[in-house]
Amino acid sequence: MSESTSLARVIVRQIIEAGITDVVISPGSRNAPLSFAFFAASQKGLIKLHTRIDERTAAFFALGLAKASGRAVPIVCTSGTAVANYHPAVLEAHHTNTPLLVLTADRPARLRKTGANQTTEQARIFGKSVRYFADVSGAVFPMELPIYSLASGPVHLNIQFEEPLTADSDLTWLDEITVAPRDIKSTKAPGVLRVKSERGVLIVGHDRGGFTTTQVQKFADQLGWPLISENPLSLKGSIAHASLFLASTTIAKDFTPRTAIIIGRTTLSRSINNYIASADKQIVIDSRIATVDTDRNADKRFTQIPILESNEADSEWLEKWQKFSERCTKELEKITQWSEPVLARTLAANVKNGTTLFVSSSRPVRDIEAFATARTGIESFANRGLAGIDGNISTAMGIATARIATIAVLGDLSFLHDLTGLIHSEKPNLLILVVDNNGGGIFSTLTHRGSDGFESIFGTPHNLDLAAIASALNIKTSTINSVDQLNRELAQPIEGVRIVIAQMPDRESNADLLKQVHSSLQKI
Repeated sequence: MSESTSLARVIVRQIIEAGITDVVISPGSRNAPLSFAFFAASQKGLIKLHTRIDERTAAFFALGLAKASGRAVPIVCTSGTAVANYHPAVLEAHHTNTPLLVLTADRPARLRKTGANQTTEQARIFGKSVRYFADVSGAVFPMELPIYSLASGPVHLNIQFEEPLTADSDLTWLDEITVAPRDIKSTKAPGVLRVKSERGVLIVGHDRGGFTTTQVQKFADQLGWPLISENPLSLKGSIAHASLFLASTTIAKDFTPRTAIIIGRTTLSRSINNYIASADKQIVIDSRIATVDTDRNADKRFTQIPILESNEADSEWLEKWQKFSERCTKELEKITQWSEPVLARTLAANVKNGTTLFVSSSRPVRDIEAFATARTGIESFANRGLAGIDGNISTAMGIATARIATIAVLGDLSFLHDLTGLIHSEKPNLLILVVDNNGGGIFSTLTHRGSDGFESIFGTPHNLDLAAIASALNIKTSTINSVDQLNRELAQPIEGVRIVIAQMPDRESNADLLKQVHSSLQKI
C-alpha cells in the first residue's frame, strides 16, 4: 500500500467514525487518494458522495448542506487554484460558525518555491478564517482529526500526497470502521440575565446567532417584550414591518427603548441598527463573540442564551407595538400592483407549511423582512455571514438535498453569478424563483442612484433571457408576471429542480414605490 493511500484511508475512516454522512469532492489528480477512499466508502453505504466540477460551487453546496443538516461536511479538491476557489464559502462559514471540513490536496512540501507545476503556498491560505489548520504529510500521521474544532466553524487540513496516487483494490479497511458520532457541542453553562419590566425590545438577526428557533422562541416568550426579527417567517409574534416604520425618525423616537437585547447580528436595515443605537442599554447574545466578533461592543455579552430572571413585562408597551404594526399592515395592503414588495408579501404568506425557504442577499431578503407578516410552519435560511450574492444557487442546492421541499428566492444577478451550481446530475426538490428586474435593483434604493455612470457600474443590466438560459440547461422553466401566476406556481408540488422567472417592472419604478411606502407609513 502506498503512503498516500494509507494516509487517505486513515483520514476517511476518522471522518466517518465521527458521524459525518456526506462529502463533496471535485475532480483532480492530486486529491485522487482521498477521492478513491471516499468512493469506496460510499459504495458500502458509509457516506454519501457528491461531485461538483467547480470548487467554488462545491464549497457553497457543502455550506448549504452543513447548515441544513447541522453536521460537518468535508470538501475535497486538488492543489493550486482549486484551493483558492473555496475561499468565499470558507469566509461565509467563518462568519456563521458553519462546520466545513476543508481537505485540500497538495504536492510534497519540498516542491514549494521550486517552480513545480500546480504548486503554490496553500498552507494557511485561509488565514484566520479557519478554527484549526494543519499541514499534513504521511510522515506525521497517524494523528487525531480536530473534529471538536468544527463545533465553532471551518477547519482546514492541507494534505501532502506523494506519488503514486492510485489506490489498490483492498477494501478490508472498510470493515474496521465503526460509526460512533461524537458530540461536538459546547457544554459551557449559560449565564444569568436579570432584566426589569421596562421599555425593552428583543431584536433577532436573520441567522439567530446560530441558535435554533425553538431556543429563541422560548427566550422571547419568557421575556414578553416586543420582538423584531429580520426573518419574520421563523418566530411567531414578530412585529411586522419594523424595518419600514422605524426608518421614520419621528416614529423611531416614539418607540425608543431603554434596553435592546440583540440575538445574533442585524445586517439588513440601517433603520434597525440606528434604532438599536438609540437604546440606553444594549445586551448581545451571539456565539460568534467567542470566535469572530470578539471586539463587539455591548453593555453585556453572552455567547449562549442566558437563564432569564425578569419581572412581568409591560403589556401596554407590547400592545402599542402590535397596534402600530397592524396599522402598517393595513396601509401596505393598499399596494396591489405587481411589484417586488407584493411578490415578497405573497410568497411569505402562501408558501406551504413544511417547506424550506432560502432567500438570497441583496433585495429579496430585505423585502421579506419589510413586507412579510409573521408566521410559522416554514424553515428559512440565508447567507448573512458576509451577505454575498455568490454561491446562492449552490447553497440552496445543498439545503434542498437535506430537505423534502425547498424554495430559493434569488435576484437575477445572484442567479447569473452561480449558474454553475445547476451543472450536476443531482436533482433535489428545489423551486428557484428568480426576481428579474434586469440588473442590480438594490443600488436604485441607495444614494448611488442618479449618479453619472450609474447604469454601467451599479445597475449593470444583463439584457438576457433568463428562461432561455435555464431551458438550455434542460431544467423545467416558466415565466410569470402577476400575483395569480405566482400563486399557481407556489401551489404546485416541488419535484426535482424547477425555475420560475418572475419578470418585474424596472428597477427605478421599484425604488420610487419604496419611497412612496416610507412616505405613507409616516402619515399613519
